[in-house]
Amino acid sequence: MELANTLSQDGESRGGVLAHLERLETQVSRSRKKMEEPQSAQAEESALGTRIHELRRLRDKLRAEVKQHQASVKASTTNVESDQTSEITEQESLKRKRENVKAILQAYRFTGISGKLTSRGACVCISTAFEGNLLGSYFVDLVMRKPLQIHHHSIPVFIPLEEISAKYLQTNVQHFLFTLCEYLNAYSGRKYQADRLQSDFEAFLAGPLQRNSLCNLLSFTYKAEPEGQSFPFCARLLYKDLTTTLPTDVTVTYQGTDALSTTQEEQRAAHENLFFTKPLHQVFTSFARKGDKLDMSLVS
Repeated sequence: MELANTLSQDGESRGGVLAHLERLETQVSRSRKKMEEPQSAQAEESALGTRIHELRRLRDKLRAEVKQHQASVKASTTNVESDQTSEITEQESLKRKRENVKAILQAYRFTGISGKLTSRGACVCISTAFEGNLLGSYFVDLVMRKPLQIHHHSIPVFIPLEEISAKYLQTNVQHFLFTLCEYLNAYSGRKYQADRLQSDFEAFLAGPLQRNSLCNLLSFTYKAEPEGQSFPFCARLLYKDLTTTLPTDVTVTYQGTDALSTTQEEQRAAHENLFFTKPLHQVFTSFARKGDKLDMSLVS
């Protein structure tokens, strides 16, 4: 009985110790877990913070790339639109000029300017006249591009076409054609007068008519009475204004050895005034009708 009691007591004692040890181990294990939990949380928090920072960095990088791409697309679109706008503007400008030339040709049909539209632009014909007499015709072939260009023309070299083009062709086609028409009509009118003097009033001339290609400088010797024995007059006519058919400077001298009488001086002055105010053929027509007794109504 004593042994049994002893074993029983020892068993209870041992069982109590083991249980106690287990309880201690459990407590220690729990303590360790509690101590490790803050470190794990800190580690997880640190890793999460690093991940958040990395994601923010990637977000900012993506935003910058998107903005750069959008700016590039906008700039490209702006350039394309600018080019398209420029092209449309240029086409509209050329179209307006073409329509303007067409309107000018229609409006000027009765003023000696005519023409037709071509694949390049327009071919303009300028027909000259003087005192109702149709004279020469000249053409200008215009190319409707920017800037406007003259492709071909038949304008005489002594007409200042280049100067007229530089002033008006790019800014006012109508003014360009009108000015060119003035020059050509004036030249044709002066030439017509000189030709008439040589062909119709040769009997009045005491020598050949001298003239330059532009017919703006004429000089000749003539008699007021083709059948008379009077000394001839020498005339020099200068046309400084190339758009007119009347001279701007006239010099008439009496070709004689003696001093001029009062009558001769009056006659010389009257001739000079006539050349200022009347076309050549009209002046010599008056000589033919009146002889040296001038129709003073022509002088006034």
